[in-house]
Amino acid sequence: MHMSLQEPVAGFAVAVVREDGKWRCDSMGAGALRELDSAITELRKIRSTGAVFGMLAVDDEFFLLIRPSPGGMSLLLSDAAAALDYDVAADALDLLRVDPPDEEDDELWPEGSLDILADLGLPAPELQVITGEVDLYPDQQLQMIAQRCGFASEFNALLDRIQQ
Repeated sequence: MHMSLQEPVAGFAVAVVREDGKWRCDSMGAGALRELDSAITELRKIRSTGAVFGMLAVDDEFFLLIRPSPGGMSLLLSDAAAALDYDVAADALDLLRVDPPDEEDDELWPEGSLDILADLGLPAPELQVITGEVDLYPDQQLQMIAQRCGFASEFNALLDRIQQ
């Protein structure tokens, strides 16, 4: 079952910017949850000398980290199987040139760059542990990521605003 493009996808998309040692979190457009291109375009528009990346929590099912780099795009999809049901996750696997898993495979595994935030204080092994926390919702996993990198207060303040 693929969502039609008009249907809103539940969740949120946040652009995170680190500039001059300070963190900033901004809400991204609703299109970011539906189409990876839309999220990427929005992130590429952000002018910053520091780090810029996107955090998407989709439908309480999975999360996606997107980080534009001069050489392309780093991505981490928390659950490869999400590509079977969600366009944005399928787009991510396309970009990573990875085939989606079989329907029968109910194991959860992340796909993409586990070291996507390593330079910001979140080493790959720790991010792997966070993606493996199957009892947590994606927004809780993203909160853990924000905590580790040092922007939990900015992230939580934004979530409070957008979830009201």
